[in-house]
Amino acid sequence: MATSSPPTVTKTSGGPWQLARAELSRRTSVKISLAVVALFSVMAIAAPLIGSLGGWSPDEFDKTAIDPYLGGQPIGPLGGISSEHWLGVEPVTGRDLFSRVVHGAQVSLLIAFSATAIVVVAGTAAGVAAGYFGGRTDAALSRLMDLTMSFPSLIFMIAMMSVARDVNRVVLMTAVIGLFGWPGIARVVRGQTLSLKHREYVDASRVGGAGPWRILTREVLPGVAGPVIAYTTLIIPGMIATEAALSYLGVGVRPPTPSWGQMIAESVNFYDTDPMYFVVPSLCLFLTVLAFTLLGDALRDVLDPRGSRS
Repeated sequence: MATSSPPTVTKTSGGPWQLARAELSRRTSVKISLAVVALFSVMAIAAPLIGSLGGWSPDEFDKTAIDPYLGGQPIGPLGGISSEHWLGVEPVTGRDLFSRVVHGAQVSLLIAFSATAIVVVAGTAAGVAAGYFGGRTDAALSRLMDLTMSFPSLIFMIAMMSVARDVNRVVLMTAVIGLFGWPGIARVVRGQTLSLKHREYVDASRVGGAGPWRILTREVLPGVAGPVIAYTTLIIPGMIATEAALSYLGVGVRPPTPSWGQMIAESVNFYDTDPMYFVVPSLCLFLTVLAFTLLGDALRDVLDPRGSRS
């Protein structure tokens, strides 16, 4: 009588982070999004080096690339694209569009990443404190979240940026955008903390004599890290769009410092005669926001499946 061999059990190795990475690596949209994010991140970090590859600085005028008899329209097809100007030139000024787009990426992403860092740090700290300590701390922080979220932030941003003239615009935009962005992630972290603080391993650590600081840093924060990472990736597109909107409205960074929103605002006057001037920065902004959004959605599905179903 033949004996059947026991079924082979495949053991999944690795912790939750390894499993999440394996799941993300199977998604084509994640790979494409990561490639786009990496491209624009490298562009922002190495903007002076990459911008100089075309041989033009972002503020250098090239009067030979525009036609003074046609209102300063670029000479040549597609907005003056040539071997000297890879993406064409700006109308009227003749500034190299490739160099300005690259340096605009540095300004736009610097503000977006810096504001996101402020939002994540402040929101995580407030959410963990409110969820763990409860009582008056939770009540005070929750009311502050409600007050901040109910405030007309866009109007305040426009007013603040219009009044404060003799300050560093990049620093001011980062601070103002970050000021109104933290309550959203704070609420997410607060909910996660409320569900974690009564878990068995947290109670065991508390019974073992661990203080609040040790419990928060060793037990609670690792538990909220996944949702925080996922929502951080979703916050960045909003920060990029907010910076572009403020620059488009004329209260962002000042010329001649380039940013994508500022370039889009300036291109509105030429979209019918030189559409490439509008298409290039708009396409960069669209691809960056889309890549971060797709990446954030994928991370939320993997790292915070309960939050993605709510």
